[in-house]
Amino acid sequence: MISPWDRWYSTSCCLCCHVRTGTIILGIWYMLINAVVLLILLSALNDPVQYRYHLTSSELGTDIDVMDDANICIATAISLLMILICGMATYGAYKQHAAWIIPFFCYQIFDFALNTLVAISVVVYPNTVQDYLQQLPGTFPYKEDIMSTNNMCLVFAVLLFIGCILSFKAYLIGCVWNCYRYVSGRGTTEVLVYVTTNDTTVLLPPYEEAIAIPPKDPPPQYMEA
Repeated sequence: MISPWDRWYSTSCCLCCHVRTGTIILGIWYMLINAVVLLILLSALNDPVQYRYHLTSSELGTDIDVMDDANICIATAISLLMILICGMATYGAYKQHAAWIIPFFCYQIFDFALNTLVAISVVVYPNTVQDYLQQLPGTFPYKEDIMSTNNMCLVFAVLLFIGCILSFKAYLIGCVWNCYRYVSGRGTTEVLVYVTTNDTTVLLPPYEEAIAIPPKDPPPQYMEA
């Protein structure tokens, strides 16, 4: 009987490329995104006046520090950690080291769980969508038009958007998992080959071990007296 894990196992992703190639591209893409975020955070930490991470009273009605130095330092550390995790996944997929892919896979599971909790909170508390829209600054485009829309339509649109994101993230999780399984299978050295006939099964050693076995010495020749 085929297990569900084997049924969904595939060595290709995005209908064209190998799972190793897909994992490498995904790791590089995440690294680039986090590198850009890291540069923005470092620039904001270096020159806070230019990047204006302090919202004025004309935007929200109160004077609120959106990002202080401590929060920027925490976000910077998270970006550095993400770059490290994505780099490990890229290196593991390229050099075929399965253990290096596990941290990135765990991050994907954690991110998927957080987005699922957001979707559940929207279903349980549908008024949170309106509350979030009210917290947006007055200069946000089409804010009044969006708030005038029916609340149920807004909830449905948000859930549809989150559902599409979750589906895409689940597909990427499957690609990384298949890459991990492929690399793990390639790295296994003790491979047993079974040759099955009608009434018997023969267990053969790996090919490398079979050719490494030295030949037996021939029996001594019979000498006539």
